[in-house]
Amino acid sequence: MSEASGTGRPGRYDRSAGGLVGSMIVLVLVVLGIVIFRGTFRDTPTYEPDHVDYLALVTSIQQGAGLEPVYPAALPDGWFVKQATFTPGDRPVFDLAMTTDEDHFAGLHQEDRSVDALVDTLVGTDATEGDEVRLDSSVASSWQTFSDPDGDHAFAAQVGEDTVLVYGSAPEDDLRELVESLTTAPLDPQDVS
Repeated sequence: MSEASGTGRPGRYDRSAGGLVGSMIVLVLVVLGIVIFRGTFRDTPTYEPDHVDYLALVTSIQQGAGLEPVYPAALPDGWFVKQATFTPGDRPVFDLAMTTDEDHFAGLHQEDRSVDALVDTLVGTDATEGDEVRLDSSVASSWQTFSDPDGDHAFAAQVGEDTVLVYGSAPEDDLRELVESLTTAPLDPQDVS
């Protein structure tokens, strides 16, 4: 029998707190090295949301869905529609969710509900009403304005029996440009891709 095993002496490595801390540091450095090495040679996929053809939806709504949709004749450069929905029924609802050229959100909502109800739901209950403004829009000349403390803005107008709300985190000037592009002009189904 060897002398070391019979005398109760520790083995050949240091069992102190300093040794434990040193081992942990080495382990952390090895893990970080692996993560950095893998990250260097990995291709991270980029996410590009789908660009929805909202004019095709508008065309189908115009062909007898019980709503005269209000829609942008054309989007500003760099903007795209990421979601377009239509809910038919006794009180149809039309929605467009857009992304601006600077990745801000802009929405268009059309429904037979009160302005206050839509602002509370889509902008926030803490939104305050601003001055009424006159805009060069073919669907309505007078628009109510709203803003909330988080920097969201909204323009609302009565168009026929529906309320149209243009809202979002986009700058107020961008939303104003969107309002001025709105139309109800009939689309030719053959012209829409």
